[in-house]
Amino acid sequence: MTSPAHKSTSVRRRKPLDAGLAFRNAFGYSPTVITRAPGRLELLGNSADYNQGLAMAVAIDRSVWVAISPRVDGQIELASSAFRTRDKFWLTSFEFNPSAPWTAFMKGVLDRLRKHGVNFSGFNACVFSDIPRGSGLGSSSALTVATALAVRELYPWRVTSTGVMRPPTRTKGKLPKLGTKEALQVARFCQEAETEFASTNCNLLDPIVALRGKEFHVVSVDFHHHSVEQIPLIDDVAFVVCETGVPRRSDARDHRELRQHCVSAARTLRARSLRSVEPRYLSLRRKRLTQREYDCAYHIVGENQRVAFADRALREGDIAQFGQYLLQSHDSCRDFFGNSSRELDLLVQLARAHPACLGARLAGSGFGGATVNLIKFSQLEDFTSSISALYEKLTGRTIEPMFCRIVNGAE
Repeated sequence: MTSPAHKSTSVRRRKPLDAGLAFRNAFGYSPTVITRAPGRLELLGNSADYNQGLAMAVAIDRSVWVAISPRVDGQIELASSAFRTRDKFWLTSFEFNPSAPWTAFMKGVLDRLRKHGVNFSGFNACVFSDIPRGSGLGSSSALTVATALAVRELYPWRVTSTGVMRPPTRTKGKLPKLGTKEALQVARFCQEAETEFASTNCNLLDPIVALRGKEFHVVSVDFHHHSVEQIPLIDDVAFVVCETGVPRRSDARDHRELRQHCVSAARTLRARSLRSVEPRYLSLRRKRLTQREYDCAYHIVGENQRVAFADRALREGDIAQFGQYLLQSHDSCRDFFGNSSRELDLLVQLARAHPACLGARLAGSGFGGATVNLIKFSQLEDFTSSISALYEKLTGRTIEPMFCRIVNGAE
């Protein structure tokens, strides 16, 4: 029997070829460049960006590819292997097209790059993805990052403290990789493309991990100090994603209300953000907050602690303890933050009862979608078959748990 790891590796090698084939099918010739940006699994740190908190995630071997070639007539044409509708427009117009809404993410990136001084001409581009849509694995952020890097390959640029300018000469035909500060700025462009242009909720963590992910490492982000670290995770463990079979509720109002409660709680506590609030301080001033403000603040303050403790557990090689923080995080999401669902809770409950499970929690921003599970690799097949059978028995829904490898960031 072929191992899951072997199958994942062979599939991963085929994907750039699939992206090139999708481009040829769309435009009739081969692309000049193919860029890739991975999806991500958020491990800890709900809503860390706007609370100036801490978060952890990994880049996974499910990605978005953008195959691209220049054209000389001042137009841009976008195609996708997943959608029949294409979009063609002039360089001077990045307006939303309701018949091809998926292109809004790419147009948002182009709009941000142009506003920050990047000069580019027309091109044809085709998108290929193997990230399940609606699962909370960062597919939209992967698309924006892959788009930004594809444009960079055709029309080189780099971000500096004073603006955007052309980068140094290519070395052996390759552009220099983005540094940490530059990657953070590109991540902000991508977040703005989603939130302001495509009008979707996007955590800044997503594009950061897509850009700075590293194989066999967890990406740890501090949104107060704007720092990114890569912590080794080398053990006999695996990440498994279990989709609920229920679409993720992506109502912007849900995310907006969570943010409002967090910001309001910090203001009432006279803190710049919930990052600076200690658990004891929050407890002593609980009566100043509404119940919902307190619940959200309690989750965020606790989540920052869990990330700090999880950081230490990883560095000490205590994977079992690291997994416990994932379970605690889900419990807090369910009981306080309010971004879980009945199906997510059931999947975590089933995972927790299996001897292979070290940790489990909802994936991404929650409100449906999928769970992420940290399990013992030696029991991978038993875990996936057991969870699938039990979940189908209890809900009537058939699921196919997905094994994910930790991979390098965008390229």
